[in-house]
Amino acid sequence: MLSIILPVLNEAEQIVASLVPLQALRAGDVELIVVDGGSNDDTAKLAAPLADRLVHAHRGRARQMNAGAALAKGDILLFLHADTKLPGNALNAMQDVREGLASPAHAWGRFDVRIDGRSRMFVLIAALMNLRSRITGIATGDQAIFVRRDVFDAVGGFPEQPLMEDIELSRLLKSRTKPLCLREKVTTSGRRWEKYGIWRTIVLMWRLRLLYWMGTPAERLAKAYR
Repeated sequence: MLSIILPVLNEAEQIVASLVPLQALRAGDVELIVVDGGSNDDTAKLAAPLADRLVHAHRGRARQMNAGAALAKGDILLFLHADTKLPGNALNAMQDVREGLASPAHAWGRFDVRIDGRSRMFVLIAALMNLRSRITGIATGDQAIFVRRDVFDAVGGFPEQPLMEDIELSRLLKSRTKPLCLREKVTTSGRRWEKYGIWRTIVLMWRLRLLYWMGTPAERLAKAYR
């Protein structure tokens, strides 16, 4: 079984649109777990009938994903952000994940990503994200990280920090095997880039990554990110 774990917080406006495309997967060996971090809107109410399990956890993406993983039945865990959609043929994509992780060469991986939005810059930004990930062996949460359950448990799950939890998990998993980099594309929202400005967001993200690699605590960086 494969378990999809989706952390949410105040996503009432788009949670139904995020979950409806995943319903066909639930008919097979795919479990869908939504983990609410204390939403004060109708997110949990709307998500409940569209998930196999609705979990309530302390706020924080890492904490929420770990809480979902702790209750998951799957041998493979796939972590999906609420604003990220799986490839159009999700059934085939899940089969590619299963087949890829059946090899001892890979215990984890991620998809390529495309960014949904009006700007033509998004094509270049996504291409650079995918290239950087292949070169460094580091994945971001927007790329829908998937991992064998036994390996996820062995590394202790997501470090419960307020930012860069995906980077830190990648480091831990990378010490086990190289990531399986699937060229099928998940689609993530460009709403943050559009809201705060594309160049401003690019500069901010690169600055935060650089500071993190230099040892700045994630707690300090999270304040700048907000």
